[in-house]
Amino acid sequence: MSERFLAQLETGDGNISLRRFAEVAHALGTTPHALLAPSEARTTAKPIALLGVRGAGKSAVGAALARKLDMPFIEVDQEIETAAGLPLGDVFSLHGETYYRRVEREVLTRLLGEPAPAVLATGGSIVNDPTSYALLRARARTIWLRATPEDHWNRVVAQGDQRPMAENPHAFEELRALLAARSKLYARADQTIETSGRTVRQIVNDIAGLV
Repeated sequence: MSERFLAQLETGDGNISLRRFAEVAHALGTTPHALLAPSEARTTAKPIALLGVRGAGKSAVGAALARKLDMPFIEVDQEIETAAGLPLGDVFSLHGETYYRRVEREVLTRLLGEPAPAVLATGGSIVNDPTSYALLRARARTIWLRATPEDHWNRVVAQGDQRPMAENPHAFEELRALLAARSKLYARADQTIETSGRTVRQIVNDIAGLV
Protein backbone atom coordinates (compact mmCIF):
# COMPACT_ATOMS: atom_id res chain seq x y z
CA MET A 1 0.00 0.00 0.00
CA SER A 2 1.16 3.52 -0.72
CA GLU A 3 2.04 5.99 2.01
CA ARG A 4 -0.79 8.20 0.75
CA PHE A 5 -3.32 5.40 1.24
CA LEU A 6 -1.98 4.66 4.72
CA ALA A 7 -2.34 8.33 5.58
CA GLN A 8 -5.96 8.20 4.38
CA LEU A 9 -6.57 5.23 6.63
CA GLU A 10 -5.11 7.08 9.62
CA THR A 11 -7.42 10.05 9.05
CA GLY A 12 -10.46 7.85 8.46
CA ASP A 13 -10.78 8.84 4.78
CA GLY A 14 -9.56 5.58 3.23
CA ASN A 15 -11.68 2.59 2.25
CA ILE A 16 -10.11 -0.82 2.89
CA SER A 17 -11.21 -4.42 2.60
CA LEU A 18 -11.44 -6.60 5.71
CA ARG A 19 -8.61 -8.80 4.46
CA ARG A 20 -6.25 -5.86 3.92
CA PHE A 21 -7.32 -4.37 7.25
CA ALA A 22 -6.36 -7.61 9.00
CA GLU A 23 -2.99 -7.52 7.21
CA VAL A 24 -2.38 -3.94 8.37
CA ALA A 25 -3.18 -4.93 11.96
CA HIS A 26 -0.80 -7.89 11.72
CA ALA A 27 1.97 -5.68 10.33
CA LEU A 28 1.51 -3.29 13.25
CA GLY A 29 1.72 -6.13 15.77
CA THR A 30 -1.87 -5.71 16.93
CA THR A 31 -5.40 -6.90 16.09
CA PRO A 32 -8.28 -5.46 14.04
CA HIS A 33 -10.31 -5.25 17.25
CA ALA A 34 -7.65 -3.12 18.95
CA LEU A 35 -7.42 -0.78 15.95
CA LEU A 36 -11.19 -0.31 15.88
CA ALA A 37 -11.45 0.42 19.62
CA PRO A 38 -12.16 4.05 20.56
CA SER A 39 -8.97 5.98 21.23
CA GLU A 40 -10.08 6.62 24.83
CA ALA A 41 -10.17 2.87 25.48
CA ARG A 42 -6.57 2.54 24.39
CA THR A 43 -5.26 5.33 26.57
CA THR A 44 -7.04 4.88 29.91
CA ALA A 45 -4.83 2.03 31.13
CA LYS A 46 -2.48 3.14 33.89
CA PRO A 47 0.89 1.72 34.81
CA ILE A 48 0.76 -0.76 37.68
CA ALA A 49 3.15 -0.01 40.54
CA LEU A 50 3.92 -2.76 43.05
CA LEU A 51 4.82 -1.64 46.57
CA GLY A 52 6.47 -3.37 49.50
CA VAL A 53 9.78 -3.85 51.29
CA ARG A 54 12.35 -6.37 50.15
CA GLY A 55 10.89 -9.86 50.11
CA ALA A 56 7.42 -8.68 49.14
CA GLY A 57 7.70 -10.53 45.83
CA LYS A 58 7.65 -7.46 43.60
CA SER A 59 10.13 -8.87 41.09
CA ALA A 60 8.60 -12.34 40.77
CA VAL A 61 5.01 -11.12 40.78
CA GLY A 62 5.79 -8.12 38.58
CA ALA A 63 7.50 -10.17 35.87
CA ALA A 64 4.68 -12.74 35.79
CA LEU A 65 1.99 -10.04 35.83
CA ALA A 66 3.66 -8.18 32.97
CA ARG A 67 3.68 -11.36 30.89
CA LYS A 68 0.01 -12.00 31.64
CA LEU A 69 -1.03 -8.43 30.77
CA ASP A 70 1.40 -8.12 27.85
CA MET A 71 3.13 -5.11 29.38
CA PRO A 72 6.81 -4.26 29.89
CA PHE A 73 8.22 -5.02 33.34
CA ILE A 74 10.52 -2.42 34.86
CA GLU A 75 12.57 -2.50 38.06
CA VAL A 76 12.64 1.13 39.15
CA ASP A 77 15.84 0.71 41.18
CA GLN A 78 17.64 -0.61 38.10
CA GLU A 79 16.49 2.46 36.17
CA ILE A 80 17.85 4.65 38.97
CA GLU A 81 21.20 2.86 38.78
CA THR A 82 21.30 3.43 35.04
CA ALA A 83 20.40 7.10 35.39
CA ALA A 84 22.99 7.65 38.14
CA GLY A 85 25.65 5.48 36.51
CA LEU A 86 26.28 3.77 39.84
CA PRO A 87 25.10 0.74 41.82
CA LEU A 88 22.37 1.67 44.27
CA GLY A 89 24.62 1.23 47.33
CA ASP A 90 27.17 3.62 45.86
CA VAL A 91 24.48 6.18 45.08
CA PHE A 92 23.69 6.37 48.79
CA SER A 93 27.26 6.16 50.08
CA LEU A 94 28.72 8.70 47.62
CA HIS A 95 25.86 11.15 47.14
CA GLY A 96 23.40 10.58 49.98
CA GLU A 97 19.66 10.11 50.17
CA THR A 98 18.77 13.58 48.85
CA TYR A 99 20.49 12.86 45.54
CA TYR A 100 18.88 9.41 45.37
CA ARG A 101 15.41 10.90 45.89
CA ARG A 102 16.00 13.46 43.14
CA VAL A 103 17.05 10.79 40.66
CA GLU A 104 14.15 8.59 41.78
CA ARG A 105 11.65 11.38 41.03
CA GLU A 106 13.22 12.05 37.64
CA VAL A 107 13.07 8.36 36.73
CA LEU A 108 9.47 8.06 37.94
CA THR A 109 8.40 11.12 35.96
CA ARG A 110 9.91 9.64 32.81
CA LEU A 111 8.46 6.16 33.31
CA LEU A 112 4.98 7.42 34.20
CA GLY A 113 5.00 9.67 31.17
CA GLU A 114 5.48 6.81 28.71
CA PRO A 115 2.46 6.28 26.42
CA ALA A 116 2.43 2.51 26.92
CA PRO A 117 1.66 1.38 30.49
CA ALA A 118 4.09 -0.92 32.28
CA VAL A 119 4.33 -2.95 35.48
CA LEU A 120 6.74 -1.22 37.88
CA ALA A 121 8.53 -2.80 40.82
CA THR A 122 9.27 0.18 43.05
CA GLY A 123 11.91 0.62 45.70
CA GLY A 124 10.74 -0.33 49.18
CA SER A 125 11.31 3.13 50.63
CA ILE A 126 9.47 5.09 47.94
CA VAL A 127 6.53 5.59 50.32
CA ASN A 128 8.81 7.63 52.59
CA ASP A 129 9.15 10.36 49.97
CA PRO A 130 5.87 12.29 49.87
CA THR A 131 6.52 13.82 46.44
CA SER A 132 7.42 10.57 44.69
CA TYR A 133 4.64 8.63 46.40
CA ALA A 134 2.06 11.27 45.47
CA LEU A 135 3.28 11.20 41.87
CA LEU A 136 3.03 7.43 41.83
CA ARG A 137 -0.46 7.36 43.31
CA ALA A 138 -1.68 10.03 40.90
CA ARG A 139 -0.42 8.42 37.71
CA ALA A 140 -0.34 4.68 38.44
CA ARG A 141 -2.49 1.98 39.98
CA THR A 142 -0.63 1.23 43.18
CA ILE A 143 -0.75 -2.23 44.76
CA TRP A 144 0.78 -3.19 48.10
CA LEU A 145 2.01 -6.77 48.23
CA ARG A 146 1.48 -7.42 51.93
CA ALA A 147 3.11 -10.31 53.76
CA THR A 148 4.07 -11.27 57.30
CA PRO A 149 7.55 -10.34 58.55
CA GLU A 150 8.37 -14.06 58.59
CA ASP A 151 7.52 -14.41 54.91
CA HIS A 152 9.57 -11.34 53.98
CA TRP A 153 12.52 -12.78 55.87
CA ASN A 154 12.21 -16.30 54.48
CA ARG A 155 11.93 -15.06 50.90
CA VAL A 156 15.12 -13.04 51.18
CA VAL A 157 16.96 -16.02 52.69
CA ALA A 158 15.52 -18.33 50.00
CA GLN A 159 17.11 -16.07 47.40
CA GLY A 160 20.47 -17.05 48.87
CA ASP A 161 21.10 -13.89 50.87
CA GLN A 162 22.35 -14.86 54.34
CA ARG A 163 23.70 -11.40 55.16
CA PRO A 164 20.73 -10.14 57.20
CA MET A 165 21.30 -12.60 60.03
CA ALA A 166 25.06 -12.97 59.62
CA GLU A 167 25.82 -9.27 59.98
CA ASN A 168 23.06 -8.13 62.32
CA PRO A 169 21.58 -10.33 65.04
CA HIS A 170 18.70 -7.89 65.44
CA ALA A 171 17.84 -7.82 61.72
CA PHE A 172 14.51 -9.62 62.05
CA GLU A 173 13.24 -7.32 64.79
CA GLU A 174 14.32 -4.33 62.70
CA LEU A 175 12.41 -5.77 59.73
CA ARG A 176 9.32 -6.18 61.88
CA ALA A 177 9.63 -2.56 63.10
CA LEU A 178 10.15 -1.32 59.52
CA LEU A 179 6.99 -3.04 58.31
CA ALA A 180 5.02 -1.64 61.22
CA ALA A 181 6.32 1.87 60.58
CA ARG A 182 5.50 1.80 56.87
CA SER A 183 2.23 -0.12 56.98
CA LYS A 184 0.05 3.01 57.13
CA LEU A 185 1.85 4.45 54.11
CA TYR A 186 1.60 1.24 52.10
CA ALA A 187 -2.09 1.00 53.03
CA ARG A 188 -2.72 4.20 51.05
CA ALA A 189 -2.19 2.20 47.86
CA ASP A 190 -5.18 1.62 45.59
CA GLN A 191 -5.26 -2.07 46.48
CA THR A 192 -3.70 -4.40 49.01
CA ILE A 193 -2.98 -8.00 48.01
CA GLU A 194 -2.19 -10.59 50.66
CA THR A 195 0.75 -12.73 49.53
CA SER A 196 1.53 -14.90 52.55
CA GLY A 197 1.00 -18.58 51.86
CA ARG A 198 0.05 -17.95 48.25
CA THR A 199 1.71 -18.75 44.93
CA VAL A 200 2.87 -16.20 42.39
CA ARG A 201 0.17 -17.41 40.00
CA GLN A 202 -2.57 -16.87 42.57
CA ILE A 203 -1.33 -13.37 43.33
CA VAL A 204 -1.04 -12.48 39.65
CA ASN A 205 -4.56 -13.71 38.95
CA ASP A 206 -5.88 -11.59 41.83
CA ILE A 207 -4.19 -8.45 40.50
CA ALA A 208 -5.23 -9.15 36.91
CA GLY A 209 -8.82 -9.34 38.10
CA LEU A 210 -8.56 -5.84 39.55
CA VAL A 211 -7.07 -3.98 36.61
